Amino acid sequence: MRLFKHPPFRPCICVAAMEKGLIAVDRWGEASQAYFLTHLHADHTRGLFPGWAKGPLFCSPVTARLLPSRFPGFELSLLRVLDVGVPRPLTLDSPTSGTSVSIRVTAIDACHCPGAVMYLFQGDLGCVLYTGDFRWEPTDKRAWVGKKALLSALGGDEVDVLHLDNTFCNPCFEFHPREVAAQQVVDIIKSHPDHDIVICIDTLGKEELLVQVSDSLNTKVWVWPERLQTMDLLGYDRVFTTKSRVTRVRAIPRYSFTVETLIALNTLRPTVGILPSGLPWEPNSFQKDPSLDLAGENTSINSGRGQKETQVPKKCHQYIFSVPYSSHSCYSEIREFIKLVRPSKVRGIVFSSFCYINPRHFFGSLCTSYQPSGQPSTDLGKNRTADGVRETQTVYAVACELPRRERCMKGRATRMGWLGVRRSWTSPLRRQRRGVKISEEADHG
Repeated sequence: MRLFKHPPFRPCICVAAMEKGLIAVDRWGEASQAYFLTHLHADHTRGLFPGWAKGPLFCSPVTARLLPSRFPGFELSLLRVLDVGVPRPLTLDSPTSGTSVSIRVTAIDACHCPGAVMYLFQGDLGCVLYTGDFRWEPTDKRAWVGKKALLSALGGDEVDVLHLDNTFCNPCFEFHPREVAAQQVVDIIKSHPDHDIVICIDTLGKEELLVQVSDSLNTKVWVWPERLQTMDLLGYDRVFTTKSRVTRVRAIPRYSFTVETLIALNTLRPTVGILPSGLPWEPNSFQKDPSLDLAGENTSINSGRGQKETQVPKKCHQYIFSVPYSSHSCYSEIREFIKLVRPSKVRGIVFSSFCYINPRHFFGSLCTSYQPSGQPSTDLGKNRTADGVRETQTVYAVACELPRRERCMKGRATRMGWLGVRRSWTSPLRRQRRGVKISEEADHG
């Protein structure tokens, strides 16, 4: 049984106060004058292929270095490299009036995966910030540098529209810093000295986790050949190997990390699988035994009126540990980011069959355009903290929208108890067709 499934196609509709046909971010199938790639994860490059040639493609230096290996034969003359933190002026032509439009774009480190950036657009048609996937941890030096660069680039401008990574836009999602979660992975490995270890990773990302494992255990980490090529391009060649006999720690691609794989490996040698993810995985082919929790009961963080659980490692299968290592900002980090930016409007970029949470549900009061409706609230269990952010005591108040077809699949659903919603076997890990086309279309919010 695979632990991961791709969700059905659910398009993301995000628009901003700019003229249609000027700029597209992480959208590759529609006509625009300039295209922007936030990072190279597959859900942001859907529609991009080696023969793609619709127009200039703007990206970070690291993404430009990695892109040819992901799309062999890609026309490199289309690439426009944006140095992080350095504004780049653009002049585009208005499709409706035919006049020139001046825009300034600044790439900001998103701290998500190698090469990931946010884009800040300023100029004749307003100010728009598109985060892409990001995680700005309060104690992370790179995030601090990114925050400083963003504020410098804004220069006092108000963000008209913030397109936000709302993956974990829910008070029940609170994560330790990645460095702490990586140490939890190290502790699991150390507690199994006679076991082989397999760690589930994507084709890009979580390099710092593997480096911390390597440094702490004084061992190299096995990766598959294509991943080693990526590691070499990123300068991590000393840490990784393709020779399985020199290490007991292996990082394997997500599509290979299955219950069947772990069972088969354990017929050869004792093997433990580690799944680093912010999502609470509970595969539905077995019943979770509460006695298998690695760290016992979840610890709680007291936050105002509500209680937020900081996720801890769990043993969710005989051979599998789930560790809450997230490359996306958790709820409190998103809240602090919105308080920093103070946009006029905020819109989520993540739509999935699992759950969509409109960030306005919790953070609308932090936007400068916020106006209390004066109507009695129909939301259950809500309170307001001192900073005006909505808190939820009842998890069912979350704006989760599951397709009717999935709600009806009772026999194929598992309960995520602490989240309080049902999910089907379909995994939210791939949010298909995320992106934004900057236009003047109606607000679909």
